[in-house]
Amino acid sequence: MLRPSLVDVTETALRERLAPGRARPGDRLPPEKELCEALGVSRGTLRLALERLESNGEVIRRQGSGTYVGRVALHAAFSEGLEILESYALLAKRQGKRLSARNLQIEQSPTPGYVAEELGIGRGAKATLIHRTLLADGEVAAYMRDIIHPGIELPPPEELHEELAEGKMVLDVMVEHGVPIAFARTQVRPRLVEPGGRLGESLGATRVTAALEVTELIHEAGGQAIQHSITVFPPGSIDLHVLRALRAAP
Repeated sequence: MLRPSLVDVTETALRERLAPGRARPGDRLPPEKELCEALGVSRGTLRLALERLESNGEVIRRQGSGTYVGRVALHAAFSEGLEILESYALLAKRQGKRLSARNLQIEQSPTPGYVAEELGIGRGAKATLIHRTLLADGEVAAYMRDIIHPGIELPPPEELHEELAEGKMVLDVMVEHGVPIAFARTQVRPRLVEPGGRLGESLGATRVTAALEVTELIHEAGGQAIQHSITVFPPGSIDLHVLRALRAAP
């Protein structure tokens, strides 16, 4: 097993100083010299650790002013491996999280061109569009947008709204209604979230923030794409991990 580097250890020690109850957003950290002496590390090691924390908004460094507490670090709402297709509701239940949704909207809306092409429907054809902010134990965990193929039968809008508001995923609903889900194609990419607009308001962004966007195209057993999903996770809300096996030599 690889031992953590000195920078890793320093990053962890700094994060403990930023933990809820010890620090608040906007608090000024001690000068670098004082931090180096307290942690027993060189200035170069400290700066590398601070750069990591700065990259995800946990600290804010202002030239000539100092380093300030940014977003206080929180435990991830989810920890998910991408090797198995599993709904976030099942993940949350296994990990002891209570899910709910707010700002939930369900409507019939013209499908964007690129999604229509992926779902194999006419450009502009109407499909069920679902927007919502996902909460885990009452805290914002993600923004979700789902577009479902018009050929998929869903519960009546009132029933669907109630199920999703209670934390169910569209994937759960489709499985319960006998849709033969087979696999999903997943892409993970970084995304900037700006204050204002649907996404920024959903995630409560007060400044430009780096987030993680997970795009999935879900297919049924026959290979037909039936759902296009975009989920945007704010910093610290998900820990993604992938298990890979070494290909056997020929």
